[in-house]
Amino acid sequence: MAVTFARGFRAGTAACGIKAFTTGASAIPRGQKDDLCVVHSAYPCDTGGVFTTNKVKSASVVIDQLHLQRNRVQALTINSGNANACTGAQGFRDALLMAKLSADRLELDPDQVLVSSTGVIGRYLPMTAIKPGIAEACGNLSAEGGEAAAKAIMTTDTIPKTAQLEVGISGSSVRIGGMCKGSGMIHPNMATMLAYITTDAVVESGLMARIVKSIADRSFNQVTVDGDSSTNDSFLILANGAARNEPVRAGSAQAEQLEEGLVQVARDLARSIARDGEGATKLITVKVLDASSDAEAREAARTVASSSLVKTAVHGGDPNWGRIVCALGYSGAELALDRLHLTVGGLTVFERGSGVDVDLAAVRRAFQQQEIEIVAALGLGEGSAEAWGCDLSEEYVRINADYTT
Repeated sequence: MAVTFARGFRAGTAACGIKAFTTGASAIPRGQKDDLCVVHSAYPCDTGGVFTTNKVKSASVVIDQLHLQRNRVQALTINSGNANACTGAQGFRDALLMAKLSADRLELDPDQVLVSSTGVIGRYLPMTAIKPGIAEACGNLSAEGGEAAAKAIMTTDTIPKTAQLEVGISGSSVRIGGMCKGSGMIHPNMATMLAYITTDAVVESGLMARIVKSIADRSFNQVTVDGDSSTNDSFLILANGAARNEPVRAGSAQAEQLEEGLVQVARDLARSIARDGEGATKLITVKVLDASSDAEAREAARTVASSSLVKTAVHGGDPNWGRIVCALGYSGAELALDRLHLTVGGLTVFERGSGVDVDLAAVRRAFQQQEIEIVAALGLGEGSAEAWGCDLSEEYVRINADYTT
């Protein structure tokens, strides 16, 4: 059920043919997949969000940032196939209309609806197709609709991405569920990624806004596929209180428990994005230990995971660990070569300032696995972090060369 796993959340979907309209196809393909979804909560939600750091923002991002100021969100409306970015005043009118159409169907105010779009940049939304799609999606809302919603938001993704978890907080069962999409144009500080986590926890007003950035820093901001940052990325957490637990207050042990549960779901979703990177054949996990700080560990891990030379070496099974050391060196994190200990697939390849006598054939076999773990212990402090990426393949070039055609 994922995004509808938490009590009080329902989802509905519709097939509008948005990409066909966007790319100028002469007809909507037969068997058109769902490309619009609505997620609705029975109760107003305490909501937090973080968005793209790109200076070029889609209309949906700007509208959501405005709607979040009132913190009474109760629905999400999401379309795939068209990003509604670089579309001027018309783009803002269309984003607002998506919110209003959804609000009218759900008996809400427009500022209680957040909207998201993903897909091709620079094309106007086909509102003649989206309007009936919103009506259809609102009409078939179901607590069982989470999986269909995860499929509806996909673009070049090959699989729907969901995660869910149940945690105990002060004797109450609290549910957390989520979905995301993202496959290419993915880079730290978020990229063409949409992610939504719902929980039925009762929380004090404003808690989600206070913790959402910290959660993103430990999950989605540690994912890199190709180094490009998009115009539309959004990560939202909604808490609707349906679990009826004692309110979770900032700074409490209960808040720490809830945040750890949210982080776990977010990390599961983040890893699924890296695993499904466009054209990817391998998942790369980079762990940095014993750094001067967590922030420096995050920076070092992200840099290694996003290195094109590391990614191509992994794709080709080339046991060139020197590329990893090089990336650590230019990451900006403090580094002392004589303290660095580096392993690939559990094999030590570098320590005490130089490479070690290691079986390169064994390192090659490690690089050829579907999942590769790189661990760099810097020997400088107690900071640690993980980042996730994927190999860079010929298929990535093909997908993006043909994206609008």
